[in-house]
Amino acid sequence: MKILFDYQIFSIQRFGGISRYFYEIMKRFYDYNEVSFMLSLLYSNNEYIKKSKFYNKFILKGFIFPGRYKIENVINKLYSKILLKHSNYDIFHPTYYDSYFIKYLGKKPFVLTVYDMIHEKFRNLYNHKDKTIEIKKYLMYNAKKIIAISRNTKKDILNYTNIKENKIEVIYLANSLSIDNELQVSSNNTLNNLPNNYILFVGRRDKYKNFGNLVKAIGKLLYEDKDLYLLCVGGGNFTPEERNMFYNMKIANKIYHLDVDDYGLTHLYRQAKLFVFPSLYEGFGIPILEAFANDCPVVCSNRSALPEVAGKAALYFDPEDIRSIKSSVEIVLENSKLRASLIEKGKNRIKYFTWDKTAKETIELYKKLL
Repeated sequence: MKILFDYQIFSIQRFGGISRYFYEIMKRFYDYNEVSFMLSLLYSNNEYIKKSKFYNKFILKGFIFPGRYKIENVINKLYSKILLKHSNYDIFHPTYYDSYFIKYLGKKPFVLTVYDMIHEKFRNLYNHKDKTIEIKKYLMYNAKKIIAISRNTKKDILNYTNIKENKIEVIYLANSLSIDNELQVSSNNTLNNLPNNYILFVGRRDKYKNFGNLVKAIGKLLYEDKDLYLLCVGGGNFTPEERNMFYNMKIANKIYHLDVDDYGLTHLYRQAKLFVFPSLYEGFGIPILEAFANDCPVVCSNRSALPEVAGKAALYFDPEDIRSIKSSVEIVLENSKLRASLIEKGKNRIKYFTWDKTAKETIELYKKLL
């Protein structure tokens, strides 16, 4: 059995849950005898694929110039079309929602992974020119099988489309950060000057991520406790609007932004008082598992797939209720026994999610199409 993956997500993401998902299953396929694969990628700035043992085709590496992304994308897409037309494979698995490949497949089946239904649920947050909804729906109807990364995502697909339920299979994601990572040396020197007491936020902060409500909820805590900070990882630098909000709340000196590698992120989870995830919607929620794997208490939203992933190992709040967010964060900060209990529950919960399981269940799905 031979699978052809395409370039898409590795052209889009340097870091990110989707590219990590495909990297992790390909890494395991590389070690399995029952499946082989190809990746239609010539260049990528993705940090996961760069360190892989199974792939090393990079061009233009290290060169930065205007329009580089567009050139790389054109090259990668052309290479993908060549492989689609002329290579020997059994199943095609695109890594994102560009439908360019449809006319090159012939009778070959393709599997589509659907990560969430964010565009459908939050139409007002996206430009009217954004065609993700239409393209994704077109691909879902034409795919032989759909992988939903949570039961909640499957439910949302059924709510927003007429896709038959038996076409969709739920295959969970997993965690890639472990305590062993902390033994490695991070390339980020700022980790040497961390505050002793901090709340950790990871990922993008825009739109449905609900970062503004989080800051409003804990702003008073940060202001009144001179030793408490909020550390934000990833998602780009703070926007002028965010900085103005911090300044007006008199907490501009209590909120920091960091970009770190996996080793640094592992360290941040392990030293944090708690990890907070205030999102209004997630298709899965890998950071919850990252926190569990690194003995970090989790306080999170009670929406979408987050309770499905965290189970009884997190303290939940209503993400649209500032008082609910503040109360949950404050309780965990002040109650060491509760923190210890959440850490222990997280250790047990993480056992249900492994990349080995993800890879093996994906292979079983592929076999159904042969």
